[in-house]
Amino acid sequence: MAFIKMTDLDLKGKRVLIRSDLNVPVKDGKVTSDARITASMATIKFAMDAGAKVMVTSHLGRPTEGEWSEAVSLKPVADNIAARLGSDVRLIKDWVDGGFDVADGELVVLENCRVNKGEKKNVEETAKKYAALCDVFVMDAFGTAHRAEASTYGVGMFAPVAAAGMLLTEELLALDKALANPARPMVAIVGGSKVSTKLTVLEALSEKCEQLVVGGGIANTFLKATGHNVGKSLCEDDLVDTANALITKMTARGAIIPIAVDVVCGKKFDPAEPAVLKDAKDVADDDMIFDIGPKSAQELVDIIMNAGTVVWNGPVGVFEFDQFGEGTKAISMAMAETKAFTLAGGGDTIAAIQKYDIYDKISYISTAGGAFLEYLEGKTLPAVAMLEERAKA
Repeated sequence: MAFIKMTDLDLKGKRVLIRSDLNVPVKDGKVTSDARITASMATIKFAMDAGAKVMVTSHLGRPTEGEWSEAVSLKPVADNIAARLGSDVRLIKDWVDGGFDVADGELVVLENCRVNKGEKKNVEETAKKYAALCDVFVMDAFGTAHRAEASTYGVGMFAPVAAAGMLLTEELLALDKALANPARPMVAIVGGSKVSTKLTVLEALSEKCEQLVVGGGIANTFLKATGHNVGKSLCEDDLVDTANALITKMTARGAIIPIAVDVVCGKKFDPAEPAVLKDAKDVADDDMIFDIGPKSAQELVDIIMNAGTVVWNGPVGVFEFDQFGEGTKAISMAMAETKAFTLAGGGDTIAAIQKYDIYDKISYISTAGGAFLEYLEGKTLPAVAMLEERAKA
């Protein structure tokens, strides 16, 4: 990947427009989880310390274009950043046509870009207006890199210079290390409720890794494909043939999809439901599989401990209920202890990482949802393609 890094530019006195991902949960006018703001601050601070005139914008929530409301305002975000910096941060509401000044070393927050007309559809007129505000456009929102919008793609095509911010650079380098040039053996763990939502990810990873671990509801479809009864478990019958084809394809090149030999069942999805350990071949018609058993968990732990690279997206059981969380906990502990390069991403995965307190033990955690999955699928992300295109200019 060849793109210009913001850190390689002289930003002193330059108007720098940063597209960050500051889409954080807000309640009663206060940010309730500021992990994305924390992740974005390195790029913002770098530009300020370099003496740039810094403007940062982001989307927040899902506003209707042209309809601003307090519910979708970036004011709570600006307040959060101001508290970190120990100084006031101006929030500029109507910014598309300019008309405001920024001092060297100052930061201003530009109101929710998704309120602007033409943003979502990457209207050229809107993108050109954004570009006219800056000397350097910095894309730092990997979470929206899979969308070609005016603030993530169009502005970069028209700005005098387009560069990658520190967070985006770090994310792309980690993904490249895990997927393009992985240390072997490479292991991919893909959990989730449905094969259908992760099918393209499974197919792409099945060609790259030595072991493809499937978990959650996805694993039930693979269990059924190998002739096991899964009772009333979450399972996609219409994708059993697809699961079989993936097993056959990987086996043919000496790779494997480990299938659970023991499982933890319940009769209903309930926090108080007793956990019953069973051999995978003994699942009853009224059983629901909610986790893998200790033998299966140990097999996965051994795989992770012997890996060179592990990519993790999705838990292997209903870890929200402790009695069905042992499998995901075992994987988490192995991820924390392995010497492999570990890359994790996705909301449920991050929730598991937080629950088992291994946040600082994973080599790289991606905060992006859709963009992370699309990268795993091998898709070209529009914002990354734009940065590569502009690096050639």
